[in-house]
Amino acid sequence: MKMLKILAASQRKCLSYKTFADIYPNLGTACVISLVAPNTPIYQHHHSRDCGREQEILLSTFLMNLCWHHQQKLIMLCFSPMKKKGGWMNMPQGNPNVPPGLEYLTTIDQLLVHQKVELLEAFTGFETQNKYTIKNSVGQKVYYAVEDSDCLTRNCCGPLRPFDMKILDNYKNEVIHLNRPLACDSCWFPCCLQNMEVSSPPGTVIGSIQQEWSILTPQFNIKNAAGDVVLKIEGPICTFSICGDVEFKILSKDGSSQVGKISKQWAGLLREAFTDADYFGITFPMDLDVKMKAVMMGACFLIDVMFFEKQGNRESDRPGMF
Repeated sequence: MKMLKILAASQRKCLSYKTFADIYPNLGTACVISLVAPNTPIYQHHHSRDCGREQEILLSTFLMNLCWHHQQKLIMLCFSPMKKKGGWMNMPQGNPNVPPGLEYLTTIDQLLVHQKVELLEAFTGFETQNKYTIKNSVGQKVYYAVEDSDCLTRNCCGPLRPFDMKILDNYKNEVIHLNRPLACDSCWFPCCLQNMEVSSPPGTVIGSIQQEWSILTPQFNIKNAAGDVVLKIEGPICTFSICGDVEFKILSKDGSSQVGKISKQWAGLLREAFTDADYFGITFPMDLDVKMKAVMMGACFLIDVMFFEKQGNRESDRPGMF
């Protein structure tokens, strides 16, 4: 796709060319795939089938030579806001069967989770509340997540601490709520393993993440609101991040096939050595229920705290689940 400034001639001044930016200073640059001259077989074929692809525009030498249909199409495209990297994702049209705020997830099969660097924690080792930015695959912000916990449990319990997590949309509305109670994660305590409850809207449980007892590899069950297992997560024996990604496989209910993954991405030597601000990527099927996509976000946060959270700037990784 090429970024083109579309030339337009002012009326009755065919020799004086101006850009849309000159004529309409508030317009953005249009994204155009192909330029097709009028009165050609390609033009007639395209026009007759009334193609709905908004990025495919038929242009002539002058804007005045366009038919009314394509003039309107061109103007609508130019008036549409440009998608800037780092901005917020536009909300898709509402679906009555989707909890409010989860509409974003209907068109997403990949999420990027970036933890914010806390300078106080980096320099002193004093545990602060974790904050995350959740983006789509093109870098647009989708949600913002904030940990809700008290100072005592953060600094005394470390990675095992109980906490709530509020996931907010662009308008600061809480659309997803995560609750993690105090529990162990070692194979020596099989009766008190990790779990997290996911609600959307807050107060309405849509699923949960339950750690399964294992010795060598981390095992989790992803459950729906009824408590039925929908997916499984299996991690590696060693979760040390040494100049590479650490992948947790998302498996089908019977564990026979991989349908996605949660990967802890290498964030650079300095960031990895002196902070616990991590980068994660989550991939899942596009047609997965949006409620389960929200639960997968909760699984990402649970994995981060269990395996990649430092206590006093000291690594707590260990092989297996000992």
